[in-house]
Amino acid sequence: QRKNPFSNNDRLASKPVHTHRGDPTYGRPPEGSRTEQRGKDAHSHVGKEVEELCLIIRSTGEVGEDGHVSVTFGQLFETYVTISNKVVGILLRARKHGLVHFEGEMLWQGKDDDVIITLL
Repeated sequence: QRKNPFSNNDRLASKPVHTHRGDPTYGRPPEGSRTEQRGKDAHSHVGKEVEELCLIIRSTGEVGEDGHVSVTFGQLFETYVTISNKVVGILLRARKHGLVHFEGEMLWQGKDDDVIITLL
């Protein structure tokens, strides 16, 4: 980078020389950088999509005996795909945060249409 005519030497001097796995800044963009802001914006956007997915499940699903709202993957896919083509990824994120439950690692259109998705 020091030989690159497009790089800014001031920028190279401000970066830490080496970070190690134990360092809390390891794998993270510099604080206050545009990269950090883009990451925060992306995280916020995905959070909004997860909330929207939960609202769709609540509005299209049925309340079961346990009081939880459930919907089949096929029905959710048909409803949500008109909003976003990332329905499976958003479902996985929602499950990671404990907002929904469904059986299996991954859901596939057609094959898993009868899998029940429960809003927790």
